[in-house]
Amino acid sequence: MFSELALHERLLKALAELNFTEPTPVQTAAIPAALEGRDLRVIARTGSGKTAAFVLPLLNRFIAGAKPRVAIRSLILLPTRELARQTLAEVERFSQFTFIKSGVITGGEDFKEQGALLRKDPDILIATPGRLIEHLNAGHLKLDQVEVLILDEADRMLDMGFAEDMQRLVDECANRQQTLLFSATTGGNALREMVNNVLKDPLHLMVNQVAEMNESTRQQIITADDVPHKERLVHWLLSNEPFRKAIVFTNTRVQADRLYGRLVAQEIDAYVLHGDKDQKDRKRALERFSQGKSRVLVATDVAARGLDIDGLDVVINFDMPRSGDEYLHRIGRTGRAGEEGLAISLICHNDWNLMSSVERYLKQTFERRVIKELKGVYQGPKNVKASGKAAGIKKKKVAKKDAVKKVVKKTAKRPANRRPAPEGAFVVSDDGHAPLLKK
Repeated sequence: MFSELALHERLLKALAELNFTEPTPVQTAAIPAALEGRDLRVIARTGSGKTAAFVLPLLNRFIAGAKPRVAIRSLILLPTRELARQTLAEVERFSQFTFIKSGVITGGEDFKEQGALLRKDPDILIATPGRLIEHLNAGHLKLDQVEVLILDEADRMLDMGFAEDMQRLVDECANRQQTLLFSATTGGNALREMVNNVLKDPLHLMVNQVAEMNESTRQQIITADDVPHKERLVHWLLSNEPFRKAIVFTNTRVQADRLYGRLVAQEIDAYVLHGDKDQKDRKRALERFSQGKSRVLVATDVAARGLDIDGLDVVINFDMPRSGDEYLHRIGRTGRAGEEGLAISLICHNDWNLMSSVERYLKQTFERRVIKELKGVYQGPKNVKASGKAAGIKKKKVAKKDAVKKVVKKTAKRPANRRPAPEGAFVVSDDGHAPLLKK
C-alpha cells in the first residue's frame, strides 16, 4: 500500500483520488531510497510506473521543506516533447492538493512565452535539452538553486546527440543534493560514463532483467518480399486484426509519410507523427489518438519513448529497429500495466540480421506467422549461422592461371579485315585499354 511508503498525506489523498492503491515493483523499490535522499540509477521496463517513482518522492520533499518560490528547485530532463508533456500531466495530477507549481519547456513553442514562464520560477521545470540550452544562452535561466536533478530516458537523449547539452545542464545544477536517473534499458558506454560522472554513490536498481521485459506481449514476425508487400501486410493487419489502437513504427520520416498516405487512400483513419511535424500537428495527432478519434498512428521513434496510451493493443514494426533497446521501447507501448499486447515485425531479407540480433539480445525466439492471403516468396534465408543470422554465399575463386589465359586469349583476337592504323597511332586492344604496339 502507498500508505506504507511514508508519503505526505496530501500525496496520499491525490493517489486515492486517482485510484492508485498498490505501488508497482519499481515504485516499491525506488520511492523509499529516493525519500532518503539517495542518488538512484533505476532500470525498469516501460509501463512499470517509473514516472510516479521519481515524481512522488520529489513532491514529498518539497511539501516537507516548503520555501517561497524564488528559484527553480528541480529540473526533469527528457528526450521528447511528447514525453515532457505527459510528465507535466503526471506532476500536476499528483500535486493537485499542494501549492507546488510546475512548468514545461520544449521546442516548437513560443520562445518569449517560455521566457515569461521561467521568470515565474516554477518549483519543478520539465524540459528537453535543446530548447533549455537556448534559454540558458539567452540569459533566461538560472539553475544554481536546483536541489534535485532527474534524467529520464537518458540513454535516448545521448542517442539523439544531446551529450554536450546534458553535461552543460548538469554542470549548471552544481549545487544539487540529489540526482535520479531512470531508464527502461541498460544503455551503452556513453550512459555508463554519464552515470559515473553525474551520480554520487548511487543505489543501482534493476527491477527487470532484459529477458523479463514485456512478458505480457506476444512477439511475432511476418516475412515480406519488399516495401510494397509490407504495405499490403500492414493494410491486412489493420483490417483483420482485432485491436482498439495500433502504432506502426518506421525508421524514417519519408517512409512514415508514404505509409500514412497509403493507409488514408485505403480509407483507414490514421495520423502520422515524426520530427518534421510542427508542435501543433504532433500535439493534435497524439490527442486524437489518445482519445480514440483515430485508431492508427504511423510514427518514427519519436513515439517510442515513455508515451502511455490507454487501449494500445498492437505495435507493428514496419521497419525493424536498429537495436534491441529501441525494439524494447517500441513494443513497450503495448502490454502495459498487466494488459496483453501484440508486437508484429515485418521482415524483408535486409531486416533478417537485425531481427536475429534482437532475438539474441532478448534471449527469445519470436513466433513465426504467415498470412495465407499475402504469403510472399521470401520466407527467410536458406542457410543461417549459429547466431541466427543469414549465412553468406561464398563465391568460387577463379584460379590465377585461368584468369591470365582468358585475358591473353581475348587480346589475341583481332578482326581479319582490320584497317592499318595511321602512321604514329597506337593500336588499342579489343578490350579498349592497353596500347599493344606503335606503328
